[in-house]
Amino acid sequence: GDVIPVHEEMKRLAKGQNIWIMGGGVLAAQFYDQNLIDEMIVHLAAVTLSGGAPLFPRTMSKPMKLMSMKKMQEGLIELRYEITK
Repeated sequence: GDVIPVHEEMKRLAKGQNIWIMGGGVLAAQFYDQNLIDEMIVHLAAVTLSGGAPLFPRTMSKPMKLMSMKKMQEGLIELRYEITK
């Protein structure tokens, strides 16, 4: 469904705090499409897979600027991007 009313309720409940969208690329893309995401944090694990779903369901068209990279633990890194509006 439409994520805009959901986002409005999330903002109300967050009372000025950050809002985290978790649940996978399809869900994140719905918020992204409505310009409701200003930062994206991606965790990558060093695992070789023979197949699987892409991180996002399609190409994300807005430029993303890499702000930081951080080693979290063995084999896991965090990439932090700013989404240009």
